[in-house]
Amino acid sequence: MNSKALRDKLPFIVLLLISVAAIFVPVLPNFEDKQAVYNGADITWILIATALVFLMTPGLAFFYGGMVHRKNVISTMIKSTVAAGVVSVIWVTFGYSLCFGESINGFIGNPLTHFFFKGVNDGEPWSLAPTIPKSLFSLFQLMFAIITPGLVVGALAERVRFTSYILFIILFSILVYAPLAHWSWHPEGFLFKLGALDFAGGTVVHISAGCAALAGALVLKRRKAHLEGAEVPPANVPYVLIGTGLLWFGWFGFNAGSALGANGLAVSAFATTNTAAAAAGLSWMFFDVMKGKKPSVMAFCIGAVVGLVAITPGAGFVGIPQSIFIGVISAIISNMAVYYKQKSTLDDALDVFPCHGIGGIVGMILTGVFATKAVNGAGNDGLLYGNAEFFFTQLKAMGIAVIYSFVVSFVIFKFINIIQPLRVSEEEEELGLDQTQHDEKYGRNPNKA
Repeated sequence: MNSKALRDKLPFIVLLLISVAAIFVPVLPNFEDKQAVYNGADITWILIATALVFLMTPGLAFFYGGMVHRKNVISTMIKSTVAAGVVSVIWVTFGYSLCFGESINGFIGNPLTHFFFKGVNDGEPWSLAPTIPKSLFSLFQLMFAIITPGLVVGALAERVRFTSYILFIILFSILVYAPLAHWSWHPEGFLFKLGALDFAGGTVVHISAGCAALAGALVLKRRKAHLEGAEVPPANVPYVLIGTGLLWFGWFGFNAGSALGANGLAVSAFATTNTAAAAAGLSWMFFDVMKGKKPSVMAFCIGAVVGLVAITPGAGFVGIPQSIFIGVISAIISNMAVYYKQKSTLDDALDVFPCHGIGGIVGMILTGVFATKAVNGAGNDGLLYGNAEFFFTQLKAMGIAVIYSFVVSFVIFKFINIIQPLRVSEEEEELGLDQTQHDEKYGRNPNKA
């Protein structure tokens, strides 16, 4: 058997071995005897929030799929969506344990603590979510882990091999996402103990994905169309609008759900999320108009998503009026980052780093400015309220996340490229990845704009 045939068979063999091993995992007790400690309203809300966050993954697929050339729509959409399959299996096997298992020196969770969900369904709640079952908390967190590698797809669109991207999802989830989640959200994580605040994933999700996207774009190098300066027409702008709507809708679960209860903090996070997205969408669109462009659907949609990214770390720590400023400023900064990226040789196809990476960075910094205990007593007062120390803590956490995410992701991409080709051939790129990677077509003729 040659190496290519073995690589093709390996994913199925590994999945089969995991499924067989799962047969012999002891059946654990349920949490019926713990009902008294739970709150029905909290359980209901977090169940809904979990479903909302999951909806963001197909929303992201539409968002990205509408932006690429029509011959790459399907390949782009499946790369975001397939993370739901890959990460879900990893999460139940040992991924949740890496994030929230017994801490090993504040760096990573013990993979054996909750191996095959051991102890997750036994009724003992997570320490920071005492009114819901731990199993529900773990499922809510799973949805964050699913969408994060899916975000990276946009930077690598139209040239990354599907099987190589599957391997990236696996390695990224274990080596980048899990450590950052543990550092930021585990009570023993070193960023958590440092006092850094990340309400719903500014560092864990957006900075990590944005920096991984930058690393991947550098390793993959430029598309042929990018080298030639050819315009890549978006396949379906209505898809982008649909994707934005699904992302915005799902983001209410992403941020408001991170209150981990049906309470006033969830309502506040819901409001800051909507306000920042609205302000950012308008800011991006009107900033473009000021530069002589016409108001466009793409401008409003991209701006709204940037606002959602930027408010994520501070959604439960900042006031609602301040979220307007966060939305407006984050959109302007990301818009300018996109402009200068277009002047460079960097081929981040769908501007993942300028939007998610820069947006997450701006959000972390502004959380350090606008956070207030008046919104969340478990948080901190920011620079605006006289606490410069906390502001510098946020800067430190942000810097650590940026460096770690970029360096480790760069190594991951280089490693994958050594063991198998990361990029499709020139011929495959010309024909389109829908046809060459999946033997499927979007529309009648994938080779026409």
